Amino acid sequence: MSDSSPAPDQHVPNSVFLEVPADQRVAQNELVFALRDTNPVSPGHTLIIPFRQITTWFDADPSEWAAAWDLIGRCKDELDSALAPDGYNVGFNAGRAAGQTVPHAHLHLIPRFAGDVQDPVGGVRHAVIGRGFYE
Repeated sequence: MSDSSPAPDQHVPNSVFLEVPADQRVAQNELVFALRDTNPVSPGHTLIIPFRQITTWFDADPSEWAAAWDLIGRCKDELDSALAPDGYNVGFNAGRAAGQTVPHAHLHLIPRFAGDVQDPVGGVRHAVIGRGFYE
């Protein structure tokens, strides 16, 4: 599902994501690429990563955001076909306090399946334990 590789000047060293061989990418476009998460929370958990090494998605420019949403759509279509999930969570962690452990921006595309948690109400609101319940 990969497109052509980025120009060499787009490769920034010192990112664990940029060290992953290109043949392990599940998709890419000019500005971002996708990898399966090595510690997935569900089958198909995918990361969308800019080639430019920025710390969080708050540092991304509009063209990187547009490229990321394009790739999210392509990856979602592929996951829909391969896994038929019942829903998705999409998001990012910005900063250590929010749980970011890799200092290179990445979006999580997480397929969700009916029954994968006892009560999914609150979704990503459960990032702060005990605060997700509101019904």
